[in-house]
Amino acid sequence: MQKVFTYLLTKLIGLYINIISYISPDKARKLAYKFFSEPREGRLTTELLPKILQEAEAEMVTHNEYVFQMYTWLGGSKKILLVHGWESNSSRWEQFIPYLQKENYTIVALDAPAHGLSSGKEFNIPRYAEFINIIINKIQPAYMVGHSVGGATAIYYQWRYQSNFIKKMVVLGAPSDLNTLLANYRGLLSLNNNVSLLLEKHFIEHFKIKPQEFSGSLFASAITIPGLLAHDTEDEVVDFTEGEKIAQAWQSAEFIVTQGLKHSMHDEGLYHKICAFLSEE
Repeated sequence: MQKVFTYLLTKLIGLYINIISYISPDKARKLAYKFFSEPREGRLTTELLPKILQEAEAEMVTHNEYVFQMYTWLGGSKKILLVHGWESNSSRWEQFIPYLQKENYTIVALDAPAHGLSSGKEFNIPRYAEFINIIINKIQPAYMVGHSVGGATAIYYQWRYQSNFIKKMVVLGAPSDLNTLLANYRGLLSLNNNVSLLLEKHFIEHFKIKPQEFSGSLFASAITIPGLLAHDTEDEVVDFTEGEKIAQAWQSAEFIVTQGLKHSMHDEGLYHKICAFLSEE
């Protein structure tokens, strides 16, 4: 019953946006982008903070009008940054952190814009990358691991900022093309071509890039540091072909194909492979 209600509500929202796109295009554009960019899950409260995050040193970092949450699990001199995905938060790394602690890493994670304890209502990859850049310049980690849209952001980050600190990257279950995400979103709400053009105009005006040019495979083709990509053939959130696109473009990356892990990618064997990759000279 809940699925039916959600489906009907989604279609009604899409119908409303379609109708007002002819009456008030600007309002339709703002609404369409709002539903695309505002996460509905992934928020945390300090009163109900997951245990794994209570064990970390917490720090609020200010950037312009934004505040974002950073967590640190102290270890040795080797530093690693963990970047979570859409409608998640830093606690998603709970199963992976013990493997890194055994290798004596100092582990840092951050809550994305509008996620966890970070401020804001809107999530977008360029802003997330700004947060990442602040942390990387602050702590100078040699390694970065990203999951889902966090992985896509890690790729965009390295393309955009070309950090000399990051020596290796791991990307798990990441989408490649913004156009694919937008197509899925349009299909979910049954948005018409008029709204599609309004959304494209929004990205061009606000991010100075066309959606078809915002591509993980394009960004990855310019990355020269070693990478480890992993994508599951049964991923129900990000299609396996998205991972293939990135793998084909990133010449210095190894591509691991998994089966049965779905989108979460939690797996003891995979975590051992990641640790082995990071420790290789």
